[in-house]
Amino acid sequence: MAFTRATGKHRAPSRLTRAGAKAVGVATLAAGGVIGSLASPALAADTGTAPAATETGLSQLLAIENTLADRIDAQAAAQQHQAEAAEKKAAAKAKAAAKKKAEAAKKKAAEKAAKAKEAAKAKARAAREASARAGRSTARTALGSSYQLPVAGSYVTTGYKSSGSLWSSGSHSGIDFHAASGSSVVAVGAGTVVEAGWGGAYGNNIVLRMTDGTYTQYGHLSSIGVSVGQSVAAGRQIGLSGSTGNSTGPHLHFEARTTPSYGSDMDPVAYLRAHGVNV
Repeated sequence: MAFTRATGKHRAPSRLTRAGAKAVGVATLAAGGVIGSLASPALAADTGTAPAATETGLSQLLAIENTLADRIDAQAAAQQHQAEAAEKKAAAKAKAAAKKKAEAAKKKAAEKAAKAKEAAKAKARAAREASARAGRSTARTALGSSYQLPVAGSYVTTGYKSSGSLWSSGSHSGIDFHAASGSSVVAVGAGTVVEAGWGGAYGNNIVLRMTDGTYTQYGHLSSIGVSVGQSVAAGRQIGLSGSTGNSTGPHLHFEARTTPSYGSDMDPVAYLRAHGVNV
């Protein structure tokens, strides 16, 4: 016997139908054969009405899908949180590194500036010291060149350490310059008057403290023209020559000393020559 069917197109099951069938199949597998159990006559008789197999399977499928979706969402959220935390950590680390680098650069710049400042101070100090040395040298040169004979154009008549009965010590403690009575006597160099008056055997005498710390003495003066504490320049007249004290005639007795007192004498000729005076 031949089968006939109505004419027209034969359509495949719709998407909804396929999805329903698939859902029923999945539900059946997931339920371990619940559909078959629900379809048994005994169960149908007990419950009165049996739920549709498609409805039961679809509900279970939806529950499974919801659980999977929740897990996926939770995993995505955790990954996002980890990514954000890693990003924040990297940013903090980069910020800390940048800060450390900036601090190191600042410290290095400060150290460099401090070294430059110290070098500038040292340079300025060296320049000041060099200037001071040059000034002292110039002063010494000027001082040396400004020394002169105590009596202009004179000469030595009695030398240093000459022996004889004229001196209580047995020898001459200075030198004598030829000088007529009343000749001008000047300071051989710049200094300060530390003694001006009667000096016993020296008669009227003057003692000067020179700028280099030595002392000079001028004796047998007929008059004194300065007072103690007065500053005098090289070549400044301090008195007039004479023959006061223990003297055999007009002349100038001149001494160079290390102290203002008698007995500290040194060679006057060598002293004057050391200061540029031609004796």
